[in-house]
This record gives sequence, C-alpha cells and structure tokens, in this order.
Amino acid sequence: MRLRPLPAILSGMRTTGVLAALAAAVLLSTFAPAADAPASKVPDTPKDVAAPPADADKTASGLATKVLRPGTGTQHPGPTDRVSVHYAGWTTDGKLFDSSYGQGAPASFPLNRMIPGWTEALQLMVPGEMRRMWIPQELAYKGRPGRPAGMLVFDVELLSIEPAPAPPQP
Repeated sequence: MRLRPLPAILSGMRTTGVLAALAAAVLLSTFAPAADAPASKVPDTPKDVAAPPADADKTASGLATKVLRPGTGTQHPGPTDRVSVHYAGWTTDGKLFDSSYGQGAPASFPLNRMIPGWTEALQLMVPGEMRRMWIPQELAYKGRPGRPAGMLVFDVELLSIEPAPAPPQP
C-alpha cells in the first residue's frame, strides 16, 4: 500500500481548519510508532557469538552472561513473573533465528514458559538492563527437531516486570 503525503490527503478534504487539524492528528497518530515499539533494525550479529568471552559471568548450570548496559531498576523478576523484553537470538555461526525487533511491540511472557536458560538469565536482570546470554543446548531446546541446535546467543533488554498474582489464600 502506498501512503500519500499528509498534505496531499488534507488538500483533498473539504474541511475547516479545526477539522483539518483533527484529521492530521488522527492520521499522524495512526502511522507514528508507539513509544514502546522496538527499533525497526535488528542489531548486528555480535562478534562473540561463537563462544562467551573470558569476562562473561558463568553460573553453575553453564549459562554465561555479560551486562551490555546496566539497568535502572532494583527489582529482579521471579520465575513466574511476566516480563516485557526486546531481544534478538543467534546461532553460534551468526545466523539470526528470532527477534522482537520490527514486530511492532516488545515480547511479553511469563518466565516459566520460556526455555530454562531464559528463565535463569532474566532473573539476574533488572528493568532497563541489556544483557548478552550464551545458553548451552541443555538450557535451550535440547536438540528438539525444528528448533535451533547447539548453544544459542541472545541480546535481551528487560523493559518491565509484572509480578505474578499471589496464590489464593485458603
């Protein structure tokens, strides 16, 4: 679909100044990106996708992470909390296999519904933080057919946390 420039759209309307201004505001808000929309450009493939660098933090499970940008919050998500994130994921040969960039909105999901490496890594993060994670196959898709195999690398920005509802009291 080819969009006509706003002045061309408005010049075809027979409106008063107030109605023209209202029409312009509606049209602009329709086509303007939302404040929380992801950048339209997928990040470049990191140079360190083949293996975690020596300065990456490693957990007992084999997960490696590195803070790319510190966050501004203090709260860490729990395993059943819902998080909102921007992310991009690559295989160790540098092929992008998944990304929230360009989808029009951040991804949002409960942590306990993700691969174990994501559940573990995101609990280390605070809102506003961007972290690179190297997730071993055992914490990723475990060799399932149709899924990326081997270690996976993700850049994840934690945007917000929605605490899980409290369980009902007996």
